[in-house]
Amino acid sequence: MSFTTRSEQKSCGGTFGLYTHHSETLGLDANFAVFLPGEASTDRPVPVLYTLAGLTCTEETFLTKSNAVRFAARHGLALVAPDTSPRGAGIPGEDDSYDLGTAAGFYLDATRTPWAAHYRMGSYLSEELPALIRSAFPIDDTRRGITGHSMGGHGALVHALRAPDRWKSVSAFAPIVHPASCPWGEKAFTAYLGSDPDSWASWDATLLLRAGYTHPTPILIDQGDADQFLTGELKTHYIEEAARNASQSLHLRMQPDYDHSYWFIQTFIEDHIVHHAKILKS
Repeated sequence: MSFTTRSEQKSCGGTFGLYTHHSETLGLDANFAVFLPGEASTDRPVPVLYTLAGLTCTEETFLTKSNAVRFAARHGLALVAPDTSPRGAGIPGEDDSYDLGTAAGFYLDATRTPWAAHYRMGSYLSEELPALIRSAFPIDDTRRGITGHSMGGHGALVHALRAPDRWKSVSAFAPIVHPASCPWGEKAFTAYLGSDPDSWASWDATLLLRAGYTHPTPILIDQGDADQFLTGELKTHYIEEAARNASQSLHLRMQPDYDHSYWFIQTFIEDHIVHHAKILKS
């Protein structure tokens, strides 16, 4: 699998790079970012944590704003960040709003025309990108975790619950935990999946837990109680109830006075890196 290196810089003793490749899944060129700690080598592949950003973001956002690189270097984890959606699909209206289309792929596979041809971030994240990463970088893909913020937190939770054999550890910051019941999710799911709510269930973490999907390791979620989207979009109480009923181990930490920003993420990112490192290196 070939890719183009857009840039590489030394960072925290390792290497941070931005790359582009042609995605067969998306039918378009796709961007991704990788941080490799200094200890990573062909003879010593390292565990990897995939980081998913939220609405309006790119493959650069999480790794440049969260301060994750510093702690990943300290704990010997590689970081991989995909883009948040396909780019340049040419679908009418895909650039008209921040919460649908470009930078709003919701990490799912669209089934509805015209989105279905390119908006297949679910398969891209679960299959194509990991295959490229393990073939091109000194990464131990059997030790792979996932985290994310907001829409990316939704993606992390859904992918980990759907395939815990692939994603060995999971955490999230301010995730959209029940997109089938919030305006962001209802808008995106209707466009990408159609108007039948039954077709949404496999891309909704709360509904997956209610259906019996669980993860063998504890799920860590940090949520600010001053988050401007908490009541209308995130609705964290839904996943707390669903996890309890499913006997899913959940560490939900409501953080006083924190909002939805990357300042919030920077404050608690080390805890998440340690959470993943303990599981992936055990």
